[in-house]
Amino acid sequence: MHRFPTTFPHLKTLGRLAAIALLGAACSTAVLAQEKVLRIAMTAGDIPRTSGQPDQGYEGNRFTGIPMYDALTQWDLSSATEPSVVIPGLAVSWVVDESDKTKWIFKLREGVKFHDGSDFNADAVVWNVGKVLDKSAPQFDAAQVGVTASRMPTLVSARKIDDLTVELTTSEPDSFLPINLTNLFIVSPTHWQAKYDALASVADPVERSKQAWAAFAEDPSGTGPFKGDRLVPRERFEMVKNDQYWDERRRPSIDRVVLLPLPEASARTAALMSGQVDWIEAPAPDALDAIKARGFKVYSNLQPHLWPWQFSFLEDSPFTDIKVRHAANLCVDRDSLKMLLGGLMEPATGIAEPGDPWRGNPTFQIRYDVAAGQKLMQEAGYSAENPVKVKVQTSASGSGQMQPLPMNEFIQESLKQCYFDVEFDVVEWNTLFSSWRLGAKDPSANGAHATNVSAATMDPYFAMVRFVSTKAHPPVAQNWGYYSNPETDQLVETARTTFDAQARDAALARLHERIVDEAPFLFVAHDVGPRAMSPKVTNVVQPKSWFIDIATMKLE
Repeated sequence: MHRFPTTFPHLKTLGRLAAIALLGAACSTAVLAQEKVLRIAMTAGDIPRTSGQPDQGYEGNRFTGIPMYDALTQWDLSSATEPSVVIPGLAVSWVVDESDKTKWIFKLREGVKFHDGSDFNADAVVWNVGKVLDKSAPQFDAAQVGVTASRMPTLVSARKIDDLTVELTTSEPDSFLPINLTNLFIVSPTHWQAKYDALASVADPVERSKQAWAAFAEDPSGTGPFKGDRLVPRERFEMVKNDQYWDERRRPSIDRVVLLPLPEASARTAALMSGQVDWIEAPAPDALDAIKARGFKVYSNLQPHLWPWQFSFLEDSPFTDIKVRHAANLCVDRDSLKMLLGGLMEPATGIAEPGDPWRGNPTFQIRYDVAAGQKLMQEAGYSAENPVKVKVQTSASGSGQMQPLPMNEFIQESLKQCYFDVEFDVVEWNTLFSSWRLGAKDPSANGAHATNVSAATMDPYFAMVRFVSTKAHPPVAQNWGYYSNPETDQLVETARTTFDAQARDAALARLHERIVDEAPFLFVAHDVGPRAMSPKVTNVVQPKSWFIDIATMKLE
């Protein structure tokens, strides 16, 4: 018997909210008939935070981060065939100080305006670093720290050199910093200050700051191609185009974007088929043929992504035994899982696949080999009569989670062959994401021996370091299971302090070899980011990225 709950009360509530949101979207479209309105159904159960540092995983960055805000560096999302790389954003150039590699100099873009009309400059950069790193700053927002600091863990301060130059300091030499900074979205200090000043009657400075951020979330101001226009918490968020966006190539022709949280795949699919939305994330796999037959377009592309179980290394976890970890990886039929998902995944044999410069040559080869898996489990003391009981925490939906319930149900059956008795603890996506940061020792883990959170792997820190470095133990980063090994730590240190790109790739390949051999994950799948859209949405580029650029799309 599968141990999923038979009902999900929170999803019923979200379903009602989504129905209200969809009805509102239809009314809004009727009223704004002259506007070109793009309606998007997200997998998220709520509107991602709109105040600059989104929650809801990378779906938040995709829909309320990148459209409304810019970072010093950004991902190039213009190609469907080339890997997405980091390019200049609000910074036009950057260089590490050769005499002190904890210092970086960033030259800033001139003439950029925030949505409220104030100037972007070095003061704004320093202020935005303070919002997530400086607890003494009035604008410090603890709610934004958890989703930001762990994504740029070595940044410690920013200093203005002149109006268009800032110095950023890291706690140690870190060649990954320019990549990490794609996660720090720059908001308008002037606009926030106006919200703060209007709350002069609030005596407690922490509460005053909290209320200022809440007011800012309802009326945000960034420098991005879209501007926030209307927020209805848990129901809808609307953005309108920024006619004055600094990058002419990304000035939108779409007038308005409406974001709707709709976590159930079947509900999203029904909304698309009935014409209530123009775009859905992660369509139901069994509906793909029907979606295509109705003239909708399905886009997909291999993403830098891993859909894993991340193992606990606490004393009570059976996954402390490498034989058990290897056996689990040998007992999942990934090709059949791909068929279950309508082909919308790629089997994972590591974090980086053959052909990737970070792949290396692991000794342990991840494959489907039940006999080899059973042998390892027997050596570890398990059998059909004496299975190992494991609990795995997962979610019913969420950013990058693909189709977590049917996927986990399939894995549960596969692992029975190798004497695993798997139980699932199904929680809401944001709860799972928060628990991921808090770690396996935290009560929120509910005694789980593994957690199922999909992971972005487009930069070295995100791909590997945050999962295996001892310095990344919770709450610093996402080494949820407290994996720790001196040899692995040394490989991390070598890669992080190597500033030559080719030599760094070689160091990362050695690190990846070690990770596959140690198997701190059940490596399952790589996402291809499926999304279905109305044919009236054109100029769509599905990059090899978690992200996608709405600004360059068109509506016919």
